[in-house]
Parts: sequence; structure tokens; C-alpha cells
Amino acid sequence: MKAAVLGKPISHSLSPVLHNAAYSTLGLSHEYSAIEVSKEELGVFLAEHDSDWLGVSLTMPLKEVAFEFADSVDEVAKLSGSINTLVFREGIQAFNTDVIGIVDAVKEFNSEIISTGVIFGSGATARSALIALAQLGAARVNCVARNQTDVDKMIELANAISVELVRADLEDSDWMSADVVVNTTPVGVLDEVAREVFSPSGLLLDVVYNPWPTQLAASWAVTGGSIVSGLSMLLHQAGQQVLLMTGEPAPIPQMREALNSELLSRGLSTI
Repeated sequence: MKAAVLGKPISHSLSPVLHNAAYSTLGLSHEYSAIEVSKEELGVFLAEHDSDWLGVSLTMPLKEVAFEFADSVDEVAKLSGSINTLVFREGIQAFNTDVIGIVDAVKEFNSEIISTGVIFGSGATARSALIALAQLGAARVNCVARNQTDVDKMIELANAISVELVRADLEDSDWMSADVVVNTTPVGVLDEVAREVFSPSGLLLDVVYNPWPTQLAASWAVTGGSIVSGLSMLLHQAGQQVLLMTGEPAPIPQMREALNSELLSRGLSTI
């Protein structure tokens, strides 16, 4: 059976390493690859898939356009407006595993009760982060973002999941004292902000993992804060995809070992 991660660009993806390690550990003969597919090409690709396929993982720019091709959509994907997994069973079933990826990555590093959070950014990953923070117990989340249309979507989502969300400027966001801070902005966007980090009290999850650490994460750690790489989120969301596609619980330790081996071969930091 086949599976793949789709997106554009896609050659840098670490997903094949994670999924193939899981298949090997589980004794499955499936094969997982990376295939470059644009938004315009997704419909054609899905129409041509056959019974040899388990499903696909989706990355940018496919997470929102995928809704028009799904026969069923799970509640988390509906709430977040973001799909990162399609399973070819009883039609095309759509899921969002980014949320559980964030939840499990945070829980791995922080078992304490979470009540406050800050999110940098307001796109699809930010919406997943908001749901994840709510599941972790956060009652109030401040959002630092510029795009008012996207922020309005975040506020609508927050109302639906009973979380107080406030758009805030950096200086008013309480980011140094929040229990969890999630950066969902692209690499380099917060490099200037990194210079303002001083004695943070909470945990930083930076979804950017190449390069790692980011300037924000490095500043956070140097001044006493705890950091989680986006690679931890990648690992745990992939684990949920393995479960959805194969029905088998993911072997997270072996997937982490394979990931770290690949990171070392690329000259990158491990998790």
C-alpha cells in the first residue's frame, strides 16, 4: 500500500522518514513518499488515486483547498478550517492532526495546568494552536497578528470553543508571563522580537524547525525559558496520521530515533 505527503515545495519534507520508520517497526510493507502537488493539481491527483493508496498527508498550500474534495470531515478540521490528512476509506475522510501534534508536544515537556496562552500569527496553524491550547486548559489566549480578516476567524473560532481570545500588540500580550507561547509565523518574522525576550516564565513552541533553534527559541532558552521544537509537533501529528491510515498505534520512540538520525545527517539539531 502507498501513502505520501503532498505540497509545494515538498522536497525538504521529513514526513517520509517518520512514516516509513513507523511502517518498518510495525512490520507493514507500506511505502510513503513525498510528491509535489499544487493547489490546482490536487483534484486531479485525488481523482487518480486507487485502492493501493492508504491516504495522504497535506502541507502548504493544500490544507484549506482540500475541503472541496473530502466526503467527510472530522470536527477538529471543521473548527480549524484546516485539513492535513486524507484517508482513503469509505470515500475520502479528512482530518486535522496538527492539533493533537501540538497538544502532545506540549504535554511531553510540560505537565502543569495551562490557563493562559499567546499565539503569534493568525493563519491555519494558528487556528490549530488555538484549539490545542483550549484542549490543554487555556481559558484566555492573546493573539499577536496583523491580518484583521484572519484574526476575525480566530475570534469566531474562540467563541465556538469557549475561549477568550484578544488581539493584542506585542507589548500588551503578556507573552513573557503566559503559560504557553506558540509561534506560527514563518521563519525570520520574529527575529527582531527575539531581542526583547527577557526571563520568560512559560513554554515556547515554535513551529519553525529549520533552522533550529530559531532566534526566538535561542533567546527564550538563553534567558531561562523552556522551548519545544516544531519537530516535536511534526512527530506527534505524524503518529496520529499513522494510526488513522493503518489502524495501528504509532511507535513514537522508533519514529523519533529515525527522525533524529535524519536530522544529524542533514547537520540539524535533534529533538
